[in-house]
Amino acid sequence: MSAPSLVIAVPSKGRLKEKAASLFKAAGFQLRVKGHERGYRGQLEGLPDVEVEYTSAAEIVHQLRSGRVHLGITGEDLVRESVHDVESHVEFLTPLNFGHADVIVAVPQCWLDVSRMADLEDVAEQFARGHGRGLRVATKYMNLTRRFFAQKGVTGYRIVESVGATEATPTIGTSELIVDITSTGTTLKANNLKVLEDGLILKSQAHLLAAKRAIWDGRANELRSAIFAALST
Repeated sequence: MSAPSLVIAVPSKGRLKEKAASLFKAAGFQLRVKGHERGYRGQLEGLPDVEVEYTSAAEIVHQLRSGRVHLGITGEDLVRESVHDVESHVEFLTPLNFGHADVIVAVPQCWLDVSRMADLEDVAEQFARGHGRGLRVATKYMNLTRRFFAQKGVTGYRIVESVGATEATPTIGTSELIVDITSTGTTLKANNLKVLEDGLILKSQAHLLAAKRAIWDGRANELRSAIFAALST
């Protein structure tokens, strides 16, 4: 069997997988899994020299960065968190209008005098005097957090890596504030948190992305153009 002319990575589970499949179907390119229905390889009907690779949304980022796949569908938040110097590795071709989530900074609602990022630095100084340490920020987005806090001039904090329900960490006492994703804000309110007025780090959604380090020959570029045109209409 000859090697595929282009490889596109698609999320392997959840709503991102479902939305990607619906998007391709609407564009006239039905996604088909090869072999077992839970297999990790597939194809696009009508484009037989395109191979579909099913993998996690996070792994798609790494494959794009390394150039192991030509195209990928994943969230912008994962790309900007995981890839240093994004523009050197990945090209954002088109947003896909699903997978919406805002990366935000949220603090306890009882912090009545804290409404903006600038207020955090004042709170951090007071907190350090009273507790002998900086504010703890629970997050899975460590790189986005560091860059955003540096832009806002906030220094009196340390990151606590979150591996579970980030929004619950201030309540259980393992952090003072969080950086997390939200779509409706319902979970934040349920945990008595509020988003800072200027605490929006990123408005994220799923994108079609191209790997700059992939091998782009004539046929791969033709297929890229066809898929881009179909998904961006």
